[in-house]
Amino acid sequence: MFKHLLLPTDGSALSQEAVRKGLRLAKEQGARVTAVHVLPEFHVLTYHVAMLEDTREQFIADCTKQAEKYLEAVRQCAGEEGVACETRTVVSDHPHEAIAGTAEKSGCDLIVMASHGRRGLQGLLLGSETLKVLTHSKVPVLVLR
Repeated sequence: MFKHLLLPTDGSALSQEAVRKGLRLAKEQGARVTAVHVLPEFHVLTYHVAMLEDTREQFIADCTKQAEKYLEAVRQCAGEEGVACETRTVVSDHPHEAIAGTAEKSGCDLIVMASHGRRGLQGLLLGSETLKVLTHSKVPVLVLR
């Protein structure tokens, strides 16, 4: 049924669990996967303390190193499951757009991602990237909690 799954990861335990379940689904379907991690853009004026102390180059290097760690974990799990896996790193301040765009550009027919389940004031202030992917993606989305 599904031939190419997109597995977004932010490195959280919940995201890693969704990746594992997505890989099992891919194995059952005989599908391949593309894992994606979205890096934030560097801003001189920011509320992120790390960006205030970093140069653009240092910030990019640190973010890239962290992304590689997350994506390597996906590659390792995919290898254990015997699932073909590609990885992508995308830079965007709007992760939902990067995820939906990557799914379309990569020819994915399903996005498998976690929901952190933020509600109330936290959900209002932080928003839900998963909800935004659901409402903006042209590719079907399987949400795991």
